Amino acid sequence: MGQLCGRCMQLLRDFIGFVQRMSSDLVQGIKECLTLISKCSCLKQNSSKTRQLYKPILQPHERVTAEEFLQHIETDFEMSALGKDPLEALRTLSFSENPGLQQSAALYYLHMSQHMNIPLPVEHLEPFYALLRSADLEVQQMSSLSLVNFLLEGNIDKELVVQMGLLEPILDLLESEDPTVQCNSCACVMTLAVSESNREAIGAARGVTPLLSLANSYDPRVQQNAVGAILNLTQSDKIQEVLCKEGALPVLALLLESPDSEVQYYSCAALSNVAANVQHHKALLRPSDRFLLQTLISLLSSPVDKVSSQACVCLRNLATSADIQAEMVAESVLPKLCSLLASGSEDVRRASIALLWILSQHPPNQDTLACAELLQSLGTLLAAHKTDPVIVGHTACIIKNLSLSKNHQRITESCCVEGLLQTMLLTDTQEDSLRYVTSCLAELAKQEGAMLHMVQWMDEPLTKCLVRLAGQLEHPEPSFHAASVIQHMIGHEKMMLLWKHHIGEIQAYLKNFLTHQEVRFQQLGISTFCRLRADPEFSLAFGKSQMAKLLEQVRQQTEETQELLRAAMCHEDS
Repeated sequence: MGQLCGRCMQLLRDFIGFVQRMSSDLVQGIKECLTLISKCSCLKQNSSKTRQLYKPILQPHERVTAEEFLQHIETDFEMSALGKDPLEALRTLSFSENPGLQQSAALYYLHMSQHMNIPLPVEHLEPFYALLRSADLEVQQMSSLSLVNFLLEGNIDKELVVQMGLLEPILDLLESEDPTVQCNSCACVMTLAVSESNREAIGAARGVTPLLSLANSYDPRVQQNAVGAILNLTQSDKIQEVLCKEGALPVLALLLESPDSEVQYYSCAALSNVAANVQHHKALLRPSDRFLLQTLISLLSSPVDKVSSQACVCLRNLATSADIQAEMVAESVLPKLCSLLASGSEDVRRASIALLWILSQHPPNQDTLACAELLQSLGTLLAAHKTDPVIVGHTACIIKNLSLSKNHQRITESCCVEGLLQTMLLTDTQEDSLRYVTSCLAELAKQEGAMLHMVQWMDEPLTKCLVRLAGQLEHPEPSFHAASVIQHMIGHEKMMLLWKHHIGEIQAYLKNFLTHQEVRFQQLGISTFCRLRADPEFSLAFGKSQMAKLLEQVRQQTEETQELLRAAMCHEDS
């Protein structure tokens, strides 16, 4: 353990002097206190106010306890020394009406919270109730700070704090006029609100209202912790309802313009959580007021990565309707997103590409999005982050969405096609992103211009990769899409030369396709077989294999199916 600092040592010396003076002046003090009480006009007032009018008496057992405790903390601050007797001493000091004794207990807890690396025994939480309830400001400051330290270090079970009744005094301290106490109590609530049960307890105890009030504090520490507490509370759907009823949405929206980036981030993240529930969109996006939408779009240009990233997340959660998406595009969101795609932050890149993916799903947006600037940014992004499954998957989906409109030529002229092909070589078969890449390539291969562009980039490694993927039926979607790309490229001389190096592998996957339970696989296998059979080498290879036998089996099954269908239809007609 470290040594006490000069300030703490001086506090102890002052306290020892105080104990000594109280001992010698005990009788005189009693007389003075009784005289003051008898003459005071507030005898009928609240007892808590009465205590402030006299100097608390130091009881004999308190004096002994204080002296023994002082000896203990002067010699050893180790937690292992806190046995039954020192704990009783802490209780005595904490529940004393004498602020000096409470200060010594609060100081001890503060020191332990800064140096202890083991869990605080449960029984040592009990004195906190009295310390947090103390009328002495220093006791409130030290006890609330020590509780924050214990919570942040994980030395106290957060749910146990609520179960032992400490939430009520913590929430009461939110209404203190002292910024330090406000800051510490907000930090306590923020830390406690990480569990669902605690969030519900805070909501039930009406802890939302004072937090919203402190969210407008002029003290940046208080404001940060208050908004941070609100952020954690928004992780509960039930508390979201409470927050909306208490008027939290306008408060959080205005805080987006705070000069403090932490406050911006916390408020934006809180709004993102609320926006994840569609039921709140009407309140968030009032037709007469688009302040929130415009402010979020402006935050995309924030120099603070986590702020711009969170703004993307919030906009993505709000972009559930075509009207809102169209409004975002109309507000010139595209140039800002293109800039974010080149960010050095992984979170920013992923958040911006996810928002673009949502916007690309709305057909009226596709012509605007399929501009040279965005396509260039997407191609550059693929080239730089071939192994990032989030980037690869979303980019492939965006390109596929844009290819469904009349933008084939723009996509073909961009570097996106090359990026997708190169990405396919490096993507693990287990990744979902491979399914999106092969699906996008299969869609592009249907278009003559894009397919010719793909043929230009095809080489032996890419050819081998496509054939390998087509043969991996344990991953049916990439297998089907890869085989579809192969089928569309068959008529080109360059590709036929490349396919001939893999006749055996192609025959193998075609056999699997012909016997597949899904009709689409059978149909793709048959069409591929017919086109390849026009080549003499493939025709010879097919003749030596069992392909003809498999085709006959498919024909028989098809005829049987047709007969059954005719019979079923005739029965329906009758």
